[in-house]
Amino acid sequence: MVEVINLTKKYGKLTAVDNISFTVNTGEVLGFLGPNGAGKSTTMNMITGYLAPTCGTVTIDSCEISNNPKATKAKIGYLPEIPPLYGDMTVKSYLEFMFDLKKVKLKKDAHIKEVMTIVRILDVKDRIIKNLSKGYKQRVGFAQALLGNPPVLIFDEPTVGLDPKQIIEVRNLIKALGKKHTVIFSSHVLSEVSAICDRIIVISNGKIVADAKTDELSSTVAGLNQLELTVEGSSSAISSAINEVYGVKKVTSTGANRYTVDYDTDVDIRKGVFKALVKADCTILEMKNGGLSLEESFLKLTSQNQTKGGKK
Repeated sequence: MVEVINLTKKYGKLTAVDNISFTVNTGEVLGFLGPNGAGKSTTMNMITGYLAPTCGTVTIDSCEISNNPKATKAKIGYLPEIPPLYGDMTVKSYLEFMFDLKKVKLKKDAHIKEVMTIVRILDVKDRIIKNLSKGYKQRVGFAQALLGNPPVLIFDEPTVGLDPKQIIEVRNLIKALGKKHTVIFSSHVLSEVSAICDRIIVISNGKIVADAKTDELSSTVAGLNQLELTVEGSSSAISSAINEVYGVKKVTSTGANRYTVDYDTDVDIRKGVFKALVKADCTILEMKNGGLSLEESFLKLTSQNQTKGGKK
C-alpha cells in the first residue's frame, strides 16, 4: 500500500505540489491525470524518493521513504517519462547491469529471462539499445522497472511518443501488471486512464481536484448520478413511476421515449427503476449511465484552477 500525506514541493515562491494526500491500495491501478505542468511528474519523483519534498511523507508498506530510503526504494519499480537506458549496451547486458545495481536477490539469468518474457523483448535481447524502435526502448524501460519484482510500480507518461499499436500493447501490459502489483501511472491522455485504471486522481495546479473510481468520476464532478432511459409507455406514467423510487431527484423527458434521471450519488436506483416501470406496464428498451463524459469532467475540473497559473 502507498500512503501519501500532506505532500508539498516548493521552489522559492512557486508551489508545484500543494499539500496533497491519497492512498493507493494493494493491487490497485491508479491513474494520475492532469494537464501538462499540473505537478504530476513532481509528485511521482517525490513518491519514488528521487526528489525530496518540502514537507509531507510517503509510506510504502509501512516504510517511510525519508526515514528508510533504501528499504522503501527497493519496493518500487520506476519508469520515468524518458527511460533511463544506456544506448550502447545490448538489452540483455543492460538488464544484467541494472540487476546488479539494484542488488536483486533472485537467480539472475532466470529472473532476467522472466522479465524479458513479460514485456516481450526476448527477440531483441542481443541488439544494441540505441538501434531499437521507440516502442522497444519503452519495453526495455518497463523491464528494468520490473527487476526484483517490486510490489509497487510507478510509470510517468509511459505512452508518450508511441504509435497507436504500441500504445495498445503498453495498455495491455499495464493491465496485466496490475494483477500482481500496485500500479500508479501519470498521463494527460484521457483515453489512457479510462482504458486502464481502477481509480483516477485528477491534479490541477498542484492540487487534487478529484479522486474517484473511473466510472464514477463524472458523477463526482456533477454532484449526482444520472441514468439515461429509453422507455415505451405513457409519459406521465413513466415519470410518476420513476419519481416514486428512493433516491431519484429529477426525471426529465429528452425526446420520444427518452428520459434522464438524476439521483443521489450514494444509491443505485437501477433495480428500483426497473421494478417500478415493470409494475407500471412500461417497457424499458435501454438503460445506461449518463452524465458528464470523462472529457467533460476533466475539462470542468482543471478549468476551475486555470486562473491560478500552471505548475511544473
